[in-house]
Amino acid sequence: MREAESVRSPFQRDRARVLHSAGFRRLASKTQVHTAGTDDFLRTRLTHSLEVAQIARETGDRLGCDPDVVDVAGLAHDLGHPPFGHNGEDALHEAALPCGGFEGNAQTLRVLTRLEAKILDAGGASAGLNLTRASLDATCKYPWEAREGTRKFGVYADDRDVFDWFRAGAPAGEQCLEAQVMDWSDDVAYSVHDVEDGLHGGYIDLARLMDDREEQAGVCADVAGRYSDESEAALAEALKDLLRDPVMRALHDYDGSFAAMVALKSFTSTMVGRFVSAAVGATRDRYGRAPLGRYDADLVVPERERVQCALLKGIAWRYVMRPRTAEPYYARQRETLTDLVTLLSDRGPEALEPMFAAAWRRAGDDAARLRVVIDQVASLTDASATAWHAGLAAGGARPAA
Repeated sequence: MREAESVRSPFQRDRARVLHSAGFRRLASKTQVHTAGTDDFLRTRLTHSLEVAQIARETGDRLGCDPDVVDVAGLAHDLGHPPFGHNGEDALHEAALPCGGFEGNAQTLRVLTRLEAKILDAGGASAGLNLTRASLDATCKYPWEAREGTRKFGVYADDRDVFDWFRAGAPAGEQCLEAQVMDWSDDVAYSVHDVEDGLHGGYIDLARLMDDREEQAGVCADVAGRYSDESEAALAEALKDLLRDPVMRALHDYDGSFAAMVALKSFTSTMVGRFVSAAVGATRDRYGRAPLGRYDADLVVPERERVQCALLKGIAWRYVMRPRTAEPYYARQRETLTDLVTLLSDRGPEALEPMFAAAWRRAGDDAARLRVVIDQVASLTDASATAWHAGLAAGGARPAA
């Protein structure tokens, strides 16, 4: 075993540690768009992360990045996401405002460097998975603390030391190339795959969209400002081109038959391939053929592909995600997490898992104790959050691990 370990690169070791982590396994039961466990076909955070890692690895390898570094970034980028997807993230952010808020990407850094049980430092404190600087930097999608004007950030104030360590020498607020590759791969994966899932699940009716100008205008209105800075008129022209594409036209009458599913998979693989190749080609055109990595270059995504990706996001938003925000269960999910934070804060360490109970006892003030509770709730899956809430709200104990 020692001989086998000795031939692994540090980045291969990083990848193995993420892949075998508890947080990575829990992604199997965390919502991507559709509630985890409701349909065998639909994606979870785990399948999404595997797909992002595959796209990132191919893209990075073609640019000359270390493939294991971009693979780590893809595998790890959603480790900090809480139960119930972005709905849960918003609920935890409100609950965590007294201790600095909640952000899934900042939580990912916390999981990787503090909450995963793997390595203790010289003082006996957790070093999380003890990943390399390069892997941590590649995973950092938003390399800044919370600030005015943006909801997104990548580090909490009390994780600033490790952030400063792996960001030493990096341009302030700029992503390394590997993080940019991961970021684009994430956009590509969820834009294309959310449309795939929406079509297969019957939520998206492409025939209606292709044949109805008002529906097309509605998609462009949804995309403008939310996913793209282009005007609605420019988006309308781009949407027409996208809907005329043969791989999309083939889905006009999607009915779930075997032939239709083949056409759907052709759409998915074709669009992913185009988005990857466009970014690789444009980046190579600007920076040449030499291997690229870290801060040698910025990923160049042509405007056409960037806008098409935004339009696919808009289609998923209009027909899948936005309707869900009006469903009663959507509000119940938020209430579940908000109540759970209150219940755990009131009950204290005896209601927490042992590692979080120990962190609670070490905490020096109410804000630090609240952060421990937020860490505990964020670690739960959709099902376990629901079960914990039911048990604690009834006056009982949390379910056994």
